[in-house]
Amino acid sequence: MRREKFVFNKQTLQYDRVIEPLRYTILRGFAFCGAAVFTAILMMMVVHAYFPSPGERLLSQENDILRSQIENTNEELTAMADVLESIQDRDSAIYRMMFREEPIDRDVWRGGRGGHDAYADLRELPRSGEKIANLRSRLDDLKHRLDLQSRSLDDVTTMIVNKEDRIASVPSIKPIRSDQFNRKIENLSGFGMRMHPIHGVPKMHYGIDFNCRKGTPIQASGKGKVVWAGNRGDYGKCVIIDHGYGFKSLYGHMSEILVKNGAQVERGAKIGLVGSTGGSTGDHLHYEVHKDGKQVDPIQFCYDGLSTEEYAQLVNASKVSNKSWD
Repeated sequence: MRREKFVFNKQTLQYDRVIEPLRYTILRGFAFCGAAVFTAILMMMVVHAYFPSPGERLLSQENDILRSQIENTNEELTAMADVLESIQDRDSAIYRMMFREEPIDRDVWRGGRGGHDAYADLRELPRSGEKIANLRSRLDDLKHRLDLQSRSLDDVTTMIVNKEDRIASVPSIKPIRSDQFNRKIENLSGFGMRMHPIHGVPKMHYGIDFNCRKGTPIQASGKGKVVWAGNRGDYGKCVIIDHGYGFKSLYGHMSEILVKNGAQVERGAKIGLVGSTGGSTGDHLHYEVHKDGKQVDPIQFCYDGLSTEEYAQLVNASKVSNKSWD
């Protein structure tokens, strides 16, 4: 409705009636409507921000519960990972101590899976995306390690089934009986850098020299098949036994060989006599152990039948830096 008002006329000294133009009425109407709409929108925003609807309150509660569950699951995964780490340590000990095998490498356990980020889509989610992606990554890592552990236990089970034969085969006794030594045990020349008796320079010594009188019996350190029985360069008269499971033992500088190539021998069987053939400077037995084609320290395969003190004495004697016999 158009407004009208009375304005005092100074000339006529009377009040004149003035009707408001239509455009002002329209503008005033638009201004009122605009203010009303703005006020309504502002009130809706305030209500939405500070007074959520029942549905929004329910969603907010669910989100809080989910975030709490993510934290709890992360804590449980940490505990499970610690338990699995302990199992893996025991697994490694079984491989080393019982079966003389190299355990699964740590890097394989941790299973590096670099390159493409498989959880990029999850990380893009607002608020909890990073937490969810990290949780999924930890779950996949745990799954990978559990799968490896399962396969490792299968291997251990197989090795246990064959343990009796393996124990009898793996080198584990000294090739010279203790009562046959004619010199002090401290005079052993062990695995490592030693002064060469002929060339007079330090040289890698790949075995142990048991210095005994000529003709002392030599025994097989484990069950196996003779794959060499004869002269072998600087080793002189030499016997090599294949014990299976990646193990071989070598006996050098014999004065006499008592077994033939291809013969099956038991642990403790007499295979030859101590001598000084080949590149030797005195009567002794040169003894080596090979694992998967690599020469290893034989001292760790001379433990069977010895007390803790006797084995410790043997180890200490083998580590003394001295001159080898070959």
